[in-house]
Amino acid sequence: MARLTLNFPEDQYCYSTHLTVRVTDINGANHLGNDSMISMISEARARFLYAFGIRETADDGTGIIVTDLATTYRAEAHARDQLLFEVGVMDFNKYGGDITFRISRPADGALVAMAKSGFVFFNYRQSRVVPMPESFRTTFPRVNWLD
Repeated sequence: MARLTLNFPEDQYCYSTHLTVRVTDINGANHLGNDSMISMISEARARFLYAFGIRETADDGTGIIVTDLATTYRAEAHARDQLLFEVGVMDFNKYGGDITFRISRPADGALVAMAKSGFVFFNYRQSRVVPMPESFRTTFPRVNWLD
């Protein structure tokens, strides 16, 4: 089976935050579990959007919905490890794009994981995908566009 490879442009990372691996994030193999990593990625995404003044759901019912998630693991993380989540955006299209993540452990410089979360804008009142709001587009003027 072919392995998934994730590589992202360095210049697209525009936010970072630290999260600590909790004891409850540890699985039976005594390292950070996949389910907990997904939760940490979701927390980093929420912090990223908040830092840029982007609400999860606007007054008109339009919000961001995750369409896919790809994660590759490079190193184990353990309880009480401080992890650095670098977050960026790329590959915009009419309806959404990708949020990218580089997760490392500053204590030793280890790259722990890379991840990509696809998203689209969705109007929850109308129950349909809607075009990316202009306000979101202009917040990230350097992001590449796909047709």
